[in-house]
Amino acid sequence: MKTKPGTGDGLMLPLMEQFLSLQGEGVNTGRAAWFIRLGGCDVGCSFCDVKESWNPDLHPLVPANEIVEAAAESKAGSVVITGGEPLMWNLDHLTSELKSKGIAIFVETSGSEAPSGTFDWICLSPKKGQIINDFWFSAAGELKIIIETESDFVFAENLAKRVNNRCILLLQPEWSVRDKILPLIIRYISKNPDWRLSVQTHKYIKIP
Repeated sequence: MKTKPGTGDGLMLPLMEQFLSLQGEGVNTGRAAWFIRLGGCDVGCSFCDVKESWNPDLHPLVPANEIVEAAAESKAGSVVITGGEPLMWNLDHLTSELKSKGIAIFVETSGSEAPSGTFDWICLSPKKGQIINDFWFSAAGELKIIIETESDFVFAENLAKRVNNRCILLLQPEWSVRDKILPLIIRYISKNPDWRLSVQTHKYIKIP
C-alpha cells in the first residue's frame, strides 16, 4: 500500500474520475453503478485501456468523504472501485463511509496489494508476471482472466486452482483481438463449463 503524502489514512485519495454508468463486464454486467477510478497502478499490463490512470501524481487528491457524497447523490445504490490498482491506497475509510450510506461496494483488483476496506463483491483479475496476495484468492467472488493469446488459457487454469470454491470463473477476450480470440474462448468454455464468458458490453453499446 502506498504512502503518498496525505493518503496513508485513506482520508484523501488520488481520484482520476467518477461517473454514473452501467457495469459493463463480469458477473454484475448491466447493473447501474457509480464508478470511482483511483489513480496509480503497480501492474501496468500492455493492453490496459486506461493507461492514463497509472501515474497517481497526475490525479488530484480528493477527500474520501466528497467521493462518498457524490456516490450517494447518484442514487445508483452501488459503486465500483477501480483503477489503475485501487488497493494501492488505504480503502478502509472510503468503504466504511460508503457502507454507512447503504451503498453496495464492488471492487476490481489485480490482487497485487494487501487488502484494505470492506467489499460486497470482489472481482480478481490478475495479470501475468505479477505476485498475487493470497488473501484475494480466498475472498474473490469472481476470477476474471483476460485472454489475449492461446497461452492465456493455461494461465487461467493455474489460477483457477487457487481460488475458493465459491468463486465464479470468467474468461474475457482482450478487446483489440476480440474477433480472433472470442471463437477460441467459446470453444474452450463449451469443453470446460466451469468457466463463463465475460465481454465488455460497455464498449459495444458505447457507454463509459
